[in-house]
Amino acid sequence: MGHTDDVSTPILRPGIKTFKPRRSRITPRQQQALAHAGPCLLTEETLDDAWASNSPVIVDIGFGSGEPVAAMARTFPEQIILAVDVHTPGIGDLLDRCRVEDIDNVFVIEADALELLPTLPGPVSGVRTYFPDPWPKSRHHKRRLLQPPVIDAVAERVIEGGFWHLATDWAEYAESICAAFDEHTGWKGGVIPRPDWRPVTHYERRAIREGRAVVDMWFTRI
Repeated sequence: MGHTDDVSTPILRPGIKTFKPRRSRITPRQQQALAHAGPCLLTEETLDDAWASNSPVIVDIGFGSGEPVAAMARTFPEQIILAVDVHTPGIGDLLDRCRVEDIDNVFVIEADALELLPTLPGPVSGVRTYFPDPWPKSRHHKRRLLQPPVIDAVAERVIEGGFWHLATDWAEYAESICAAFDEHTGWKGGVIPRPDWRPVTHYERRAIREGRAVVDMWFTRI
């Protein structure tokens, strides 16, 4: 598959969401973090701040909670992490962790990644997407994040030699993801052993408890 000529057009059909709204309540700690977030909480108008240094920018799509992002920021201090999610409590959790742990290489934005991707103001060195919603019912597969138009759009933003690291506990979804990347001329890669440095997420712990195998995938932009 070739690249799209204009990634400013809708990546998926209008009205199709790849995420379910969560109803978890925001805690006072998270609310406080949101209220005093400072410049690390970005808006569309301040997105440029993530590219203000010469550090590589890694986009974390749908991070869910702050713990894994904070862990990655500590492991890779040379990277700037742009964490993107629509889950306000998770954003508050990440902001609070960054404050408490004095992490200064994370920027956060509350946004739908599919709407944000075409507006990114600079090159992306890598993307991380851990445990995206598998939408297991066949009639809901159109809501899956990892579909050819999205893979194509991300390829437009990731530099040559950059990466997309994914993990899922849904075997059929992993097969679908690999098949979509195999058909794309701009990526190469596939299933890899689980990296020791990837933090264990909430969804991964649940998958392990419920007996589902976790699949890591790594694709390089060519």
